[in-house]
Amino acid sequence: MADTQQATERAIAEWLTWEHPVPAQVWTEWTTHGVALVPLGKRFAAVRMPMDVVHAALDTDHPAQVASLLEQLLCGPIVYDRRVVGVTYYALILSNAELVWAHEEVAPCLGRGIYLGVPRIDRRTPPGTYWVVAPRYAGNLCAPHAVASLIETGRQRLIQSAELSLSEGPAVPWQPTS
Repeated sequence: MADTQQATERAIAEWLTWEHPVPAQVWTEWTTHGVALVPLGKRFAAVRMPMDVVHAALDTDHPAQVASLLEQLLCGPIVYDRRVVGVTYYALILSNAELVWAHEEVAPCLGRGIYLGVPRIDRRTPPGTYWVVAPRYAGNLCAPHAVASLIETGRQRLIQSAELSLSEGPAVPWQPTS
C-alpha cells in the first residue's frame, strides 16, 4: 500500500514539474524550500480565491472544515498561501478556462506568464504554502464550473452581509452618561 501511495505521489509530482521548462529546478526548489515556482498556462491555470470569499461560501473558517468542504465541492487540488496577497487559496483548473473566466474582479484566473508557488506534494500543513487539498492523481484539476459556483456563492454572501450591516445603520459610539 505504501509503495502504491509513493508511486502515485511521484507521478503527481512529475506531472506538476512538466509545466516548468527545467523540471529539475522544481525538484531542487522543493528539496531546498518545500515550494517551487511553477509557470502556469500550459497544463493548468490557477484561480486566486481570496480567503473571505472562500470562507463566506463555505460558511466556516475552521481549517479542517474548509479543507473537507473544498475537497467535496471542487474535487481537485487547492494550494493555501499566505505570503503574497494575504491569505489566498489557489484552485488548479484547466489552462484553457482562463479564456472564458468571468470572475476576474473577485477571483482572477492566472495563466501564461504567471508563476505559482507550488508546494511539494507531501506539504499538507502550515506553516507557509501547502496543499489544502492535494492532487489525487496526475492531471487532477478542479472543475471550472465548481470553482465559479463557489466564488459566486461567497461573493453573494459577502454582499448580503454588507447590506445587512448597512441596513442596521452605523454603530453609535459609546458615550459616557453625565
